[in-house]
Amino acid sequence: MKTAVSSDGTKIAFDQTGDGPPVILVVGAFNDRSTGAPLAKALESEFTVLNYDRRGRGASGDTQPYAVEREVEDLDALIQEVGGAARVFGYSSGGNLALEAAAGGLNITKLALYEAPFFVGDSPPRPPQDGAAQLAKLVASGRRGEAVELFQTRWVGIPEEVVAQMRHAPFRPALEATAHTLVYEATILGDFTLPTARLKKVKAPTLAVYGGANPPFMGNAAKAVAKAVPEGQVRALDGQTHDIVPEALAPVLVEFFGS
Repeated sequence: MKTAVSSDGTKIAFDQTGDGPPVILVVGAFNDRSTGAPLAKALESEFTVLNYDRRGRGASGDTQPYAVEREVEDLDALIQEVGGAARVFGYSSGGNLALEAAAGGLNITKLALYEAPFFVGDSPPRPPQDGAAQLAKLVASGRRGEAVELFQTRWVGIPEEVVAQMRHAPFRPALEATAHTLVYEATILGDFTLPTARLKKVKAPTLAVYGGANPPFMGNAAKAVAKAVPEGQVRALDGQTHDIVPEALAPVLVEFFGS
């Protein structure tokens, strides 16, 4: 494990493996660098892969107050670690963060996204307008499990009966341990509206990928992102869900990042 220091002094932990052009992995809600590890392994024969804990997770720091701009600075600190330019892969809400970073002018040479969630056309119900504040209140009062379940139902869209069944799952403690970062995810996601004007500022060639086995709104989001950025393309992975399956995703990333 290595660390980079962000602009506000926060230490950002990351693993660096492989050799070749640098690729940075940005994961989403409930995830830390353990989520990205299998994909990093699948890419390291072609690239230098930086797989990091976003602030507030794993071995990274969590300087307050939180702002999306601080997370953009964290990503920039990693880009500086590898010479000032990098390819970036964003997963789920990590894709929303990566898009914001690219629109903000970070030196991202190519950008690939897997199911960055935006609502366009027919879509699920949007989360409450004060959702981030609701999550913050629950976490502050020690009701981390309730924060997890609120995010699972209102942001992820898992049916309440399924969420109830998962309360005693072996991975539940790990979810509760990251509950405070759900406030960050809610801040990044907003109401899931596609920021069309903002995306026009993305200079990096962008590949938006989605799983073909998912509800249509995920494919609609990927197509809308590819259309909104100046240089975008879209790719469907047949039979795939929202989970990262390196065997399916890595060849697509190798082709895109290596070209």
